[in-house]
Amino acid sequence: MRVCVATIVHHPEDARIMHRQIRALLDAGHEVTYVAPFTHFNVTPPMGLTPVDVPYEAGVGRAGAALRRGLRGADLLLVHDHALLRLLPHRRPPVVWDVREPVNARRLARAERRHNVCTSSVVPEATMVAAAPPVPGDTRVVHLGRLSAERGLTELIGLAERLVPHGIRMELIGAAEPGVRPLLRDAQRVGLLDWYGYVPNRHALRMAEGALAGLSLAAGTVTGMPTKVLDYMGRGVPVITTAQSAALVERTGCGIVVPLDVDAAVDAVLDLKEDPARRSAYGVRGHAEARLRHHWPDHAPSFVARMEAWAGLTAPVRSRAAKAPLSRTA
Repeated sequence: MRVCVATIVHHPEDARIMHRQIRALLDAGHEVTYVAPFTHFNVTPPMGLTPVDVPYEAGVGRAGAALRRGLRGADLLLVHDHALLRLLPHRRPPVVWDVREPVNARRLARAERRHNVCTSSVVPEATMVAAAPPVPGDTRVVHLGRLSAERGLTELIGLAERLVPHGIRMELIGAAEPGVRPLLRDAQRVGLLDWYGYVPNRHALRMAEGALAGLSLAAGTVTGMPTKVLDYMGRGVPVITTAQSAALVERTGCGIVVPLDVDAAVDAVLDLKEDPARRSAYGVRGHAEARLRHHWPDHAPSFVARMEAWAGLTAPVRSRAAKAPLSRTA
Protein backbone atom coordinates (compact mmCIF):
# COMPACT_ATOMS: atom_id res chain seq x y z
CA MET A 1 0.00 0.00 0.00
CA ARG A 2 1.15 3.51 -0.83
CA VAL A 3 0.02 6.14 1.65
CA CYS A 4 0.24 9.91 1.27
CA VAL A 5 0.35 11.65 4.66
CA ALA A 6 -0.18 15.41 4.49
CA THR A 7 -0.04 18.47 6.73
CA ILE A 8 0.62 22.17 6.15
CA VAL A 9 0.49 23.33 9.78
CA HIS A 10 2.12 20.67 11.95
CA HIS A 11 5.83 20.28 12.57
CA PRO A 12 7.15 17.51 10.27
CA GLU A 13 8.46 15.63 13.32
CA ASP A 14 5.14 15.86 15.12
CA ALA A 15 5.05 12.81 17.40
CA ARG A 16 1.57 11.65 16.39
CA ILE A 17 2.28 11.90 12.68
CA MET A 18 5.94 10.94 12.33
CA HIS A 19 6.77 8.75 15.28
CA ARG A 20 3.49 6.92 15.62
CA GLN A 21 1.44 6.83 12.42
CA ILE A 22 4.18 6.95 9.78
CA ARG A 23 6.40 4.70 11.86
CA ALA A 24 3.61 2.11 12.10
CA LEU A 25 2.92 2.21 8.36
CA LEU A 26 6.59 1.79 7.47
CA ASP A 27 7.03 -1.05 9.95
CA ALA A 28 4.09 -2.80 8.30
CA GLY A 29 5.93 -2.67 4.96
CA HIS A 30 3.90 0.13 3.37
CA GLU A 31 5.30 3.04 1.35
CA VAL A 32 4.77 6.58 2.64
CA THR A 33 4.91 9.92 0.86
CA TYR A 34 4.95 12.76 3.38
CA VAL A 35 3.71 16.24 2.40
CA ALA A 36 4.90 18.62 5.13
CA PRO A 37 6.58 22.03 5.69
CA PHE A 38 10.13 20.65 5.99
CA THR A 39 11.91 23.85 4.90
CA HIS A 40 9.89 26.13 7.16
CA PHE A 41 10.87 24.10 10.22
CA ASN A 42 14.42 23.44 8.99
CA VAL A 43 13.87 19.67 9.07
CA THR A 44 15.77 17.21 6.90
CA PRO A 45 13.32 14.52 5.76
CA PRO A 46 14.30 11.14 7.18
CA MET A 47 15.20 8.20 5.03
CA GLY A 48 12.53 5.57 4.49
CA LEU A 49 9.83 7.82 3.06
CA THR A 50 9.28 10.12 0.05
CA PRO A 51 9.14 13.79 1.13
CA VAL A 52 7.19 16.57 -0.59
CA ASP A 53 8.02 20.01 0.79
CA VAL A 54 5.20 22.54 1.15
CA PRO A 55 5.21 26.07 2.63
CA TYR A 56 3.85 26.41 6.14
CA GLU A 57 0.15 27.34 6.01
CA ALA A 58 0.46 27.34 2.22
CA GLY A 59 -2.26 28.94 0.14
CA VAL A 60 -4.63 27.07 -2.13
CA GLY A 61 -2.36 26.98 -5.16
CA ARG A 62 0.85 25.75 -3.56
CA ALA A 63 -0.81 23.41 -1.08
CA GLY A 64 -2.96 21.91 -3.82
CA ALA A 65 0.07 21.39 -6.08
CA ALA A 66 2.02 19.69 -3.29
CA LEU A 67 -0.94 17.48 -2.52
CA ARG A 68 -1.26 16.41 -6.15
CA ARG A 69 2.45 15.50 -6.23
CA GLY A 70 2.13 13.47 -3.07
CA LEU A 71 -0.90 11.59 -4.36
CA ARG A 72 0.78 10.14 -7.43
CA GLY A 73 0.27 6.41 -7.22
CA ALA A 74 -1.21 6.61 -3.70
CA ASP A 75 -3.76 4.10 -2.43
CA LEU A 76 -4.77 6.24 0.54
CA LEU A 77 -4.55 9.88 1.63
CA LEU A 78 -4.22 10.64 5.35
CA VAL A 79 -4.62 14.37 6.07
CA HIS A 80 -4.08 16.10 9.40
CA ASP A 81 -5.55 19.51 8.55
CA HIS A 82 -9.21 20.21 7.77
CA ALA A 83 -8.10 22.89 5.29
CA LEU A 84 -6.64 20.21 3.03
CA LEU A 85 -10.06 18.61 2.59
CA ARG A 86 -11.04 21.65 0.52
CA LEU A 87 -8.10 21.12 -1.84
CA LEU A 88 -8.64 17.51 -2.83
CA PRO A 89 -8.28 16.75 -6.54
CA HIS A 90 -11.24 15.20 -8.32
CA ARG A 91 -9.37 11.97 -8.98
CA ARG A 92 -8.02 10.68 -5.70
CA PRO A 93 -7.78 7.58 -3.52
CA PRO A 94 -9.87 7.13 -0.35
CA VAL A 95 -9.32 9.99 2.09
CA VAL A 96 -8.85 9.80 5.87
CA TRP A 97 -9.08 12.92 8.03
CA ASP A 98 -7.26 12.53 11.35
CA VAL A 99 -9.26 14.65 13.78
CA ARG A 100 -6.80 15.83 16.41
CA GLU A 101 -8.85 18.50 18.16
CA PRO A 102 -12.54 18.77 19.08
CA VAL A 103 -14.48 20.04 16.04
CA ASN A 104 -17.90 21.42 15.31
CA ALA A 105 -20.44 18.60 15.11
CA ARG A 106 -21.81 19.86 11.79
CA ARG A 107 -18.36 20.00 10.23
CA LEU A 108 -17.60 16.50 11.49
CA ALA A 109 -20.86 15.15 10.08
CA ARG A 110 -20.16 16.69 6.66
CA ALA A 111 -16.71 15.14 6.61
CA GLU A 112 -18.05 11.72 7.61
CA ARG A 113 -20.45 11.75 4.67
CA ARG A 114 -17.57 12.18 2.23
CA HIS A 115 -14.48 10.69 3.84
CA ASN A 116 -13.21 8.33 6.50
CA VAL A 117 -12.75 10.13 9.80
CA CYS A 118 -10.06 9.01 12.20
CA THR A 119 -10.91 9.83 15.81
CA SER A 120 -9.54 8.68 19.16
CA SER A 121 -11.47 5.43 18.76
CA VAL A 122 -9.20 4.62 15.80
CA VAL A 123 -5.98 6.31 16.95
CA PRO A 124 -6.11 6.53 20.75
CA GLU A 125 -4.00 9.06 22.54
CA ALA A 126 -0.78 7.22 23.28
CA THR A 127 2.91 7.64 23.97
CA MET A 128 6.15 5.69 23.91
CA VAL A 129 6.44 4.29 27.41
CA ALA A 130 9.93 3.94 28.87
CA ALA A 131 10.91 0.51 30.15
CA ALA A 132 12.31 1.66 33.50
CA PRO A 133 12.27 5.44 34.02
CA PRO A 134 14.21 7.00 36.90
CA VAL A 135 12.42 7.96 40.10
CA PRO A 136 11.23 11.58 40.29
CA GLY A 137 13.76 14.05 41.65
CA ASP A 138 13.19 17.30 43.53
CA THR A 139 15.02 20.05 41.64
CA ARG A 140 12.99 20.70 38.48
CA VAL A 141 9.51 20.67 36.96
CA VAL A 142 8.82 20.31 33.24
CA HIS A 143 6.24 21.30 30.67
CA LEU A 144 6.14 19.49 27.33
CA GLY A 145 4.37 20.77 24.25
CA ARG A 146 3.28 23.96 22.59
CA LEU A 147 3.18 27.10 24.71
CA SER A 148 0.36 29.61 24.50
CA ALA A 149 -1.79 31.81 26.72
CA GLU A 150 -4.64 29.30 26.79
CA ARG A 151 -2.19 26.56 27.74
CA GLY A 152 -1.29 28.44 30.89
CA LEU A 153 1.83 30.33 29.81
CA THR A 154 1.21 33.25 32.21
CA GLU A 155 0.67 30.84 35.10
CA LEU A 156 3.77 28.84 34.17
CA ILE A 157 5.94 31.95 34.31
CA GLY A 158 4.37 32.99 37.61
CA LEU A 159 4.97 29.52 38.99
CA ALA A 160 8.58 29.53 37.83
CA GLU A 161 9.23 32.79 39.67
CA ARG A 162 7.73 31.45 42.89
CA LEU A 163 9.77 28.24 42.73
CA VAL A 164 13.18 29.85 42.33
CA PRO A 165 13.66 30.51 46.09
CA HIS A 166 12.94 26.82 46.74
CA GLY A 167 15.69 25.63 44.42
CA ILE A 168 13.28 24.27 41.82
CA ARG A 169 13.92 25.04 38.16
CA MET A 170 11.25 25.08 35.45
CA GLU A 171 12.04 23.63 32.02
CA LEU A 172 9.75 24.44 29.11
CA ILE A 173 10.22 22.08 26.17
CA GLY A 174 8.19 23.07 23.14
CA ALA A 175 7.51 25.69 20.50
CA ALA A 176 5.64 28.85 21.47
CA GLU A 177 2.99 30.85 19.67
CA PRO A 178 4.31 34.20 18.41
CA GLY A 179 2.33 36.32 20.86
CA VAL A 180 3.93 34.78 23.95
CA ARG A 181 7.52 34.48 22.78
CA PRO A 182 8.59 37.90 24.16
CA LEU A 183 7.30 36.88 27.61
CA LEU A 184 9.28 33.66 27.46
CA ARG A 185 12.46 35.37 26.32
CA ASP A 186 12.18 37.94 29.10
CA ALA A 187 11.61 35.23 31.73
CA GLN A 188 14.58 33.25 30.50
CA ARG A 189 16.79 36.33 30.32
CA VAL A 190 16.23 37.15 34.00
CA GLY A 191 16.85 33.55 35.01
CA LEU A 192 13.36 32.38 35.96
CA LEU A 193 13.25 29.33 33.69
CA ASP A 194 14.84 27.43 30.83
CA TRP A 195 12.97 27.46 27.52
CA TYR A 196 14.37 25.01 24.96
CA GLY A 197 11.94 25.64 22.10
CA TYR A 198 10.93 22.75 19.88
CA VAL A 199 12.74 19.49 20.68
CA PRO A 200 12.11 16.24 18.74
CA ASN A 201 9.74 14.02 20.65
CA ARG A 202 12.17 11.22 21.48
CA HIS A 203 14.61 13.71 23.03
CA ALA A 204 11.89 15.71 24.80
CA LEU A 205 10.61 12.57 26.52
CA ARG A 206 14.09 11.74 27.80
CA MET A 207 14.54 15.30 29.04
CA ALA A 208 11.36 14.97 31.10
CA GLU A 209 12.58 11.87 32.94
CA GLY A 210 13.46 12.35 36.59
CA ALA A 211 11.48 15.59 36.99
CA LEU A 212 9.65 16.35 40.22
CA ALA A 213 6.45 16.95 38.22
CA GLY A 214 5.11 17.37 34.71
CA LEU A 215 2.80 20.36 34.28
CA SER A 216 -0.40 20.73 32.26
CA LEU A 217 -2.03 24.02 33.24
CA ALA A 218 -4.52 24.52 30.40
CA ALA A 219 -7.42 26.94 30.62
CA GLY A 220 -11.00 25.70 30.68
CA THR A 221 -11.47 26.72 27.05
CA VAL A 222 -9.04 23.97 25.98
CA THR A 223 -10.86 20.68 25.46
CA GLY A 224 -9.59 17.13 25.06
CA MET A 225 -6.95 15.41 27.13
CA PRO A 226 -3.44 16.65 26.31
CA THR A 227 -0.97 13.99 25.19
CA LYS A 228 1.66 15.57 27.44
CA VAL A 229 -0.08 14.01 30.45
CA LEU A 230 0.41 10.54 28.95
CA ASP A 231 4.01 11.48 28.14
CA TYR A 232 4.64 12.32 31.81
CA MET A 233 3.01 9.08 32.92
CA GLY A 234 5.00 7.03 30.44
CA ARG A 235 8.21 8.47 31.87
CA GLY A 236 7.26 7.96 35.51
CA VAL A 237 6.82 11.69 36.20
CA PRO A 238 4.09 12.83 38.64
CA VAL A 239 1.42 14.97 36.99
CA ILE A 240 0.13 18.37 38.12
CA THR A 241 -2.83 19.29 35.95
CA THR A 242 -5.94 21.39 35.70
CA ALA A 243 -9.41 19.95 35.11
CA GLN A 244 -8.70 19.11 31.47
CA SER A 245 -7.22 15.74 32.40
CA ALA A 246 -8.56 15.45 35.94
CA ALA A 247 -10.52 12.23 35.35
CA LEU A 248 -7.46 10.26 34.23
CA VAL A 249 -5.16 11.62 36.93
CA GLU A 250 -7.66 11.04 39.73
CA ARG A 251 -8.61 7.56 38.52
CA THR A 252 -5.01 6.38 38.28
CA GLY A 253 -3.66 8.27 41.29
CA CYS A 254 -0.69 9.58 39.31
CA GLY A 255 -0.72 13.21 40.35
CA ILE A 256 -2.54 16.27 41.62
CA VAL A 257 -5.43 18.24 40.09
CA VAL A 258 -5.34 22.00 40.71
CA PRO A 259 -7.32 25.03 39.56
CA LEU A 260 -5.64 27.33 37.05
CA ASP A 261 -4.07 29.30 39.85
CA VAL A 262 -0.42 29.98 40.64
CA ASP A 263 -0.84 29.63 44.39
CA ALA A 264 -2.44 26.21 44.03
CA ALA A 265 0.26 25.07 41.62
CA VAL A 266 3.02 26.26 43.98
CA ASP A 267 1.47 24.37 46.88
CA ALA A 268 1.23 21.19 44.78
CA VAL A 269 4.87 21.37 43.70
CA LEU A 270 6.17 22.09 47.19
CA ASP A 271 4.07 19.29 48.67
CA LEU A 272 5.69 16.85 46.25
CA LYS A 273 9.16 18.23 46.95
CA GLU A 274 8.73 17.50 50.65
CA ASP A 275 7.29 14.01 50.11
CA PRO A 276 9.56 11.77 48.00
CA ALA A 277 7.52 8.65 48.78
CA ARG A 278 4.37 10.28 47.48
CA ARG A 279 5.91 11.50 44.24
CA SER A 280 7.53 8.11 43.70
CA ALA A 281 4.14 6.43 44.15
CA TYR A 282 2.56 8.84 41.66
CA GLY A 283 5.30 8.06 39.15
CA VAL A 284 4.94 4.30 39.55
CA ARG A 285 1.14 4.39 39.18
CA GLY A 286 1.26 6.64 36.13
CA HIS A 287 3.90 4.51 34.46
CA ALA A 288 1.94 1.31 35.08
CA GLU A 289 -1.26 2.81 33.64
CA ALA A 290 0.56 4.16 30.60
CA ARG A 291 2.19 0.81 29.92
CA LEU A 292 -1.11 -1.03 30.30
CA ARG A 293 -3.34 1.21 28.18
CA HIS A 294 -1.39 3.90 26.34
CA HIS A 295 1.80 2.35 24.91
CA TRP A 296 1.71 3.16 21.18
CA PRO A 297 3.27 -0.11 19.90
CA ASP A 298 0.26 -1.94 21.37
CA HIS A 299 -2.11 0.19 19.27
CA ALA A 300 -0.10 0.44 16.06
CA PRO A 301 -1.30 -2.85 14.47
CA SER A 302 -4.98 -1.89 14.76
CA PHE A 303 -4.23 1.55 13.29
CA VAL A 304 -2.48 -0.01 10.32
CA ALA A 305 -5.28 -2.54 9.83
CA ARG A 306 -7.85 0.26 9.73
CA MET A 307 -5.83 2.21 7.17
CA GLU A 308 -5.51 -0.96 5.04
CA ALA A 309 -9.26 -1.52 5.22
CA TRP A 310 -10.05 2.06 4.24
CA ALA A 311 -7.69 1.74 1.30
CA GLY A 312 -9.56 -1.35 0.18
CA LEU A 313 -6.52 -3.54 0.59
CA THR A 314 -7.67 -7.14 0.33
CA ALA A 315 -4.43 -8.78 1.46
CA PRO A 316 -2.89 -6.67 4.24
CA VAL A 317 0.88 -6.67 4.51
CA ARG A 318 1.85 -8.08 7.90
CA SER A 319 4.23 -6.18 10.14
CA ARG A 320 7.86 -6.30 9.17
CA ALA A 321 10.78 -3.91 9.52
CA ALA A 322 10.98 -1.11 6.99
CA LYS A 323 13.90 -1.16 4.59
CA ALA A 324 15.18 2.20 5.77
CA PRO A 325 13.68 2.81 9.20
CA LEU A 326 13.18 6.16 10.81
CA SER A 327 14.99 6.67 14.07
CA ARG A 328 12.81 5.32 16.83
CA THR A 329 11.47 6.97 19.93
CA ALA A 330 12.82 5.35 23.06
